[in-house]
Amino acid sequence: MSEPITPELPRSPSVWAQAWQRLKVDRVGMASLAVTLLFIALVLLAQAGWVAGDWQREVATPFAPPHFVGRIADGSESAQVETPAGPNVDLSAVDPLALRYREWEQRAAQFQTSVTAKSDTLLFGADRMGRNVLSKAIKGAQVSIAVGLVSALVATLIGTVLGALGGYFGGRLGDLLEWVYNVFTAIPYILLVFALAAVLKSGPLAGTLGNGIWSVVIILSAVGWTGIYRLVRAEYIKHRNREYVRAAEAIGASHMARMFTHILPNISHVVLVQLSLHVVSFIKSEVILSFLGLGVPVDMVSWGTMLSEAQVELVLGKWWQLVAATGFMATFVTAFALLTDAMRDALDPKLR
Repeated sequence: MSEPITPELPRSPSVWAQAWQRLKVDRVGMASLAVTLLFIALVLLAQAGWVAGDWQREVATPFAPPHFVGRIADGSESAQVETPAGPNVDLSAVDPLALRYREWEQRAAQFQTSVTAKSDTLLFGADRMGRNVLSKAIKGAQVSIAVGLVSALVATLIGTVLGALGGYFGGRLGDLLEWVYNVFTAIPYILLVFALAAVLKSGPLAGTLGNGIWSVVIILSAVGWTGIYRLVRAEYIKHRNREYVRAAEAIGASHMARMFTHILPNISHVVLVQLSLHVVSFIKSEVILSFLGLGVPVDMVSWGTMLSEAQVELVLGKWWQLVAATGFMATFVTAFALLTDAMRDALDPKLR
């Protein structure tokens, strides 16, 4: 006797599949995603050393302009004055090495030419030391974007966990977390950032955080979790008494399962959008800290250190490093912000 064939019930697409379908029809969102992925690919290639690994090499003359500007003559050729030949005096009687001087001079000139052969122009120009501005911008993207992403991930993790605990349980735990939140938000943001930067850069913890990037990550994460905490806590207060959470409680789901298996997926759009916004905000904060000398160390390069160098070069009329740093930063920040808007629309449950 054959068993009856049960027709397979159709499965509804997941939340992520629905969000991807909405994002694919958004042309601005897809273009922003392509630009963002291009920058992330550059960051990974720079981290592996395949791109911009020689950014510290002096490959051009100081302040070599971009190609479209052309070589800028400095008048050095016209300043050379030939010395008239003196009388034909044989110095070999006085100095036995006199016959070798001319040969040594020619060899030294050939060696100096082979060593110091540098370009007069580059695609994006060169800085005051002759380093390629394009390579510096790509290497700076690696540092700035990595700091922004890692800091945003850490801040989002802290804010989400604390917001979930405070909003779900409430009571004394919620009051304690609210007190901590109020302490952090009572201090002006910029003053708190500068205070932590001063402690980590020149205080008792100076030199204990590796190459300095981790100090920037700690600073931004420590001051950036409060906004995410406030939003996540409010969402958990709204969701903790809803029917699907009560149903999960009725079937024996634990508190952790209800918090992170049932409620968290339904507020994921809030968390992801805040993550995206914090990436943009933290990249700008890293640029400001590095510009003021409180960010990455001097032996590294970021968009902030490039802007700090460019302010001196701009006085001399050398604008290409400023344009390169601001152009790269503006392109990535704009693309990421537009991608954030597209993700918010795609993940919003009210638009499903």
